[in-house]
Amino acid sequence: MKLFEKITNPREIRRKLGLNQQEFWSRIGVTQSGGSRYESGRNMPKPVRELLRLVHVEQIDLSKVRREDFEIVEYLKETHPDLYKSLRKAVRAKMEAQEGSSEATAS
Repeated sequence: MKLFEKITNPREIRRKLGLNQQEFWSRIGVTQSGGSRYESGRNMPKPVRELLRLVHVEQIDLSKVRREDFEIVEYLKETHPDLYKSLRKAVRAKMEAQEGSSEATAS
């Protein structure tokens, strides 16, 4: 999913995760009633949509992300682009392997 891509059905995402509205929306700082309005078709602001994507689609725990982490990534990209690409490739391979093993376990 691309940055700020339109999320057309937050209710579907919530249901796939098995969360009630309170659990789902509170993780991104939205009240249950506000989330209900978004699920009913009200236009979702870009910041809310992006938080929903990061937390519920990408499964990123925002409580663990620090500004320093982004600065380190940018520094690594600028000063050691080959190492950055190598690390990125290794992380993607690890994620694909985990997805494959979790799909095999679910079968």
